[in-house]
Amino acid sequence: MKPTRPPSLHAFEAPKLDAIIEVMFLAAFADGDFGEEERAFFLTSIESLTDRSASRTTLGALIEGIEARLAVEGRAARLAAVKAQLTDQGARKAALGLAIQLTAADGIIRTSERELILEVAEALEIDSDTAADMVSKAAPS
Repeated sequence: MKPTRPPSLHAFEAPKLDAIIEVMFLAAFADGDFGEEERAFFLTSIESLTDRSASRTTLGALIEGIEARLAVEGRAARLAAVKAQLTDQGARKAALGLAIQLTAADGIIRTSERELILEVAEALEIDSDTAADMVSKAAPS
């Protein structure tokens, strides 16, 4: 199954975009593999989220910052920081939805990716049944 095109989130301000990108980054590496399909979906999504205004240099710096904070603070702390930036339920669901689509981009949602999805849903206060429904809609057949 080919992932759907990511939603247009142009209306979000930079801190929310950064938080959504961070959730996607966490999803991209949940299974320890950042394959070609996931990488392509990630880059396409970032282009959509930033209205193609983010340069590769800017994107590289953003990812480096995410990696550094993740290494120092850990995933739970980073998810708490993301939650603080994504104050409304719509933004939180959009972030989770993009993370789910990213994990499904390579044609399979692995156990480690499902675990991350549930961890993200819990951290963002998204009901586990809602998260499961979102996964089942995105999961490859």
